[in-house]
Amino acid sequence: MAFEEGPDFNLTTYHHSLLDWSEDSISFVPSFLDYPYTLHDAIAGYECWTRDQDQANLIHTPPSTTPAVAPPTTSPPSLPQPEFSKKRKLPTSPTPLDKAAAHENRRRTVADSGDEGDGVSEEDAEIARKQGNGRKGERKGNGGNSGNGNKEVRWAEHLLNPCATAIEAANYSRVHHLLYVLRELASTSGDANHRLAAYGLRSLTRHLSSAGIAAAVGVPAQGSGPADDSPSFASTEPKLFRSAIIKFHEVSPWFALPNSLGNASILQAVTLDSNQRPRPLHVVDVGVSHGIQWPTLLDALSRRPGGVPALVRITVAGAATPPGPFSAAPLGYDFSSHLLRYAKSIDLNLRIDRADTLEPQTMSLARSETLVVCAQFRVGHGGPDDRTAFLRSVRELNPDLVVLAEVDGGGAGETDGRFPAEFGRRSGLLWKFLDSTSAAFKGRDCAERRVVEGEAARILEWGAAADEGCERWRGRMVGLGFREEWFGEDALEAGRALLRKYDGNWETRMAGAAVGLWWKGHRVSFCSLWKPHTRSQ
Repeated sequence: MAFEEGPDFNLTTYHHSLLDWSEDSISFVPSFLDYPYTLHDAIAGYECWTRDQDQANLIHTPPSTTPAVAPPTTSPPSLPQPEFSKKRKLPTSPTPLDKAAAHENRRRTVADSGDEGDGVSEEDAEIARKQGNGRKGERKGNGGNSGNGNKEVRWAEHLLNPCATAIEAANYSRVHHLLYVLRELASTSGDANHRLAAYGLRSLTRHLSSAGIAAAVGVPAQGSGPADDSPSFASTEPKLFRSAIIKFHEVSPWFALPNSLGNASILQAVTLDSNQRPRPLHVVDVGVSHGIQWPTLLDALSRRPGGVPALVRITVAGAATPPGPFSAAPLGYDFSSHLLRYAKSIDLNLRIDRADTLEPQTMSLARSETLVVCAQFRVGHGGPDDRTAFLRSVRELNPDLVVLAEVDGGGAGETDGRFPAEFGRRSGLLWKFLDSTSAAFKGRDCAERRVVEGEAARILEWGAAADEGCERWRGRMVGLGFREEWFGEDALEAGRALLRKYDGNWETRMAGAAVGLWWKGHRVSFCSLWKPHTRSQ
C-alpha cells in the first residue's frame, strides 16, 4: 500500500527531529557527499548535551566540495589507516576482580569438599561492594573507563561467561555465587562493564527461568534486576525514539557509516544509468534506519547535475526478514508522512510502499526502473537457512544493485550450538557496542543512550550472525549468483569524511571489496556491494 502525504505538523514542537522534513528543515540535511550525517543542530538542546559541550567534544570537519560521482576504478581502492591511540598497559597488581576470582577458587574447592554450603562469604560480599563503589564515579561521566580506571579490562565478561558455562554444567553452587556478584555490580548507569553486567544478568536470569531451574540457584523474580525495566525501541514513546536514533547517528558511526556508503553507491548507480535524466529509482529498504537513511539520498538526487529521476520509490520490506535488535519501532511511529513532505519541499516525486514479502508480484516491479535492495543489519537474524532463503529471494528480484551490511563476527560460522559459546559471542558483540557508546556519549547517562543500549542488549536473547565473518557472507552471496563490486572513490571519501567526526578509536579497513568498520582494533561490521552475475532485461 502507498502512503499519502501527511497533515501539517508543528515544526516548533519537533524542531529537534531530523524526521521533521519541511521547507525549514533542509538547512540541516546536508549532502552525504559534502558533510555526511552532520546533525549538530538537530541534537542541540537535548537534555544531556549543551552547546558548549558539543563544541568542546565533537570534532567538526569543514564542508568540502566533492567531485561528481565517477565509475569504479579498475584497481581496488583503499581507505587510509588511521593511527591507533596507544593502548594502556594492564595493571601488574591484582585487581578486585583478580582477588574475587582467586577467592572464588578457594571457596569452590572448600564447597566441593562438603565443608561449606552454597552461601556467599563475607569476603566475597566485601569485594563486590568495593567494586560496586568504584562505579559511582562513572555516573558523573568519565568516558568509557572501567571501575578500576583501565579501559582494556573487560571484567564483566569474566563473570558472565563462566556463569553461562556453570549453567550448562549444572554447577548450581557456582552459578549462585556468580549471580550474587553480578547483582552487586550490575548497573545500567555505570561504565560499560557495569552495564554489560546488568544486561547479561537479565539474559542469564531469563535463560534460567525458561529452563525451569531458577529456583535451584536462588534466582530472584524477574523484574528485580537493574536492566529489567530498561527501554527498547518498541516500548519507547515515539518522540523519544526519534530523538534517540537521530542522536545515535550523530555520535556513532555504527549505522551511519553503512548508511553513508550505501547512499553514495545508490547515487552512483543512478548516475551511471544515463548522462541525461535517469530512470525511475526503486529502493527496497530492508534495514534498521527507520527513515533516517533517506533524507540525504533524496537531497543528493535533487541536486544531481543530470536531472532527478521522474519517480523515486521506497518500499519498506523489513517484515520479510526475522525480527531482531533495532528492527522494531514503537506503535504510532511513522516516518512516511514526514519524508513525503520533505521530498515535496525539494521538488522530488517520492512514493513510499510497504511489503511483507519480497515476492515479485507484491513489489510492483517495473522494467524501466533502477532497482536497488538495501539490506542493512537485518539478514543476520534467524538461522543460516533463513539467511540463505532471504538472499535467494533477493536474487529472484533481479536487482541492479544490492547493498549488504552486517555484523562481522570474524568467524566462519562453524558453531556447536551450545549455550556458553553462543552467549559468549553475543556478550562480546554487546561489549563493543556499550564501550563505543560510552565514548560516543562522553560517559553521560541520558534517555537517548538508554534507549539504544536497551535495544542493543536484545542481541543476548534474539541472537545474530555474531559468529559469521565477512568471508562467510561473501561465500553465501557468490553461491547464490552474485558478484562483488568495488565501492567508488566518492563513496569511500564520504566514509572517510564521516569517520573523522567520531571517536578516534573507530577505523575502517578494506576486507576485499567490502569496507569493514572496527572499534579499538576489533571487527564490528562490514558493508558490501553486489550485482547479479547475469541480469535479464
